[in-house]
Amino acid sequence: MDSTFYKKMLNYVDEGIYFVDNDRRITFWNKGAELITGFSSEEVLDSYCYHNILNHTDEYGNKLCHNGCPLHKTMEDGELRSTKVYLHHKEGYRIPINIQSIPIYDGDRIVGAVEIFSDKSNKLEMYKHMEKLKRLAMFDQLTGIPNRRFIEGMLESKIIEHINTGISFGILFIDIDHFKKVNDKYGHDIGDEVLKIVAKTLNSSRTDGDYVARWGGEEFVALICNCDIDELYKKADLLRILVEDSSLRYTDEEISVTVSIGGKIIESGMDIDQVVKKADEAMYKSKEDGRNRVTIYDLSLGGKNGTVV
Repeated sequence: MDSTFYKKMLNYVDEGIYFVDNDRRITFWNKGAELITGFSSEEVLDSYCYHNILNHTDEYGNKLCHNGCPLHKTMEDGELRSTKVYLHHKEGYRIPINIQSIPIYDGDRIVGAVEIFSDKSNKLEMYKHMEKLKRLAMFDQLTGIPNRRFIEGMLESKIIEHINTGISFGILFIDIDHFKKVNDKYGHDIGDEVLKIVAKTLNSSRTDGDYVARWGGEEFVALICNCDIDELYKKADLLRILVEDSSLRYTDEEISVTVSIGGKIIESGMDIDQVVKKADEAMYKSKEDGRNRVTIYDLSLGGKNGTVV
């Protein structure tokens, strides 16, 4: 394959790459270099790197293109170099980059060099942006705890783990009692604060390895790992008590709410929808029986609708 093929391939990488010959004349300038520097290949090709196009400056403020150029030194001694510098963008601002200088050989003779550089600021900003997007995708914006998408992913993972290893887990479906009355009496802003308090209470009170997420509206789901029915009930009842004992100070009164909780232990052959549906049914049984209570769904233990309280 000729060099044209490889140059085309280099246009698909994110890093900036350019070639110089022995006279330090720029003979190749890829798309990554265009994006990072703002200079097109037409503006740069056949110019010389010591013309201060990029005007590299080190962290001490030393200008490197005339004295101390890593690319030039690599062409002199054949040593690979990796350096942090600041290049001068076409629009006038400075960009922190990491550069690598690599000699090009023809037999035993150095005939040029390659400089590869990556935009540290862009990568850092991109990483921060990706982390922000990930948080937006997986966390509830009001309460700050994981959202439905997150918990559904965790449930899928735990179901696969259960199939492969037999490790059990339970689901708790949690609903705030009479939440509409809170909104009607105090307004939605106070209702939002109540949601935050419930979310933080549930999330901070979970055991390591368990997960709590906002399912939607005033509903929450907890994933309780490696437990049996008795353990699921105990953890659910503790969460119920802690929510009941939490409150929001509003003018001269304390606003508190309770939750109704339904639970279900995973069974072989169940998918996400099935296990959540059974926990949801158990939660509605708690509502029917007076609210502020826990109901665990289990056919083997008898009781109305296959539930046991």
